[in-house]
Amino acid sequence: MGHGVEGRDRPVARLDAASAANVATTLQALATPSRLRILSELRQGALPVGDLAAKIGMERSAVSQQLRLLRNLRLVTGIRVGRSIVYSLYDNHVAQLLDEAVYHSEHLSLGLADHPARPPGSTQPGGASKDTRPSNVGCAD
Repeated sequence: MGHGVEGRDRPVARLDAASAANVATTLQALATPSRLRILSELRQGALPVGDLAAKIGMERSAVSQQLRLLRNLRLVTGIRVGRSIVYSLYDNHVAQLLDEAVYHSEHLSLGLADHPARPPGSTQPGGASKDTRPSNVGCAD
């Protein structure tokens, strides 16, 4: 499966078994509300564990446990600053993944859908044809 130097302007390659397993592991990490809340806070900027725990209303030990899993999956990274570790999203791809998941969930709750591109001359189900995502959801490496 190729990364695509030019970004996401071409269809994603079909997944082989190993790639599918890697993607599934990443998506499973996002299947927990507490982890999504952690990532959402880190989407706003880097934070030490204590501040992060206070912002999302969880025990510091529980946040540390979730961060350990997210770090092992390379969804977050930590940098030691004095006696604290300050966490941030691993890279812009994690932010995009989170943004797309939120975008999709919001659209579903509004009864909207963006349908995959169709060949010229075909129609899209439900009449939807315009991509209404914010313009800042691009790939910037």
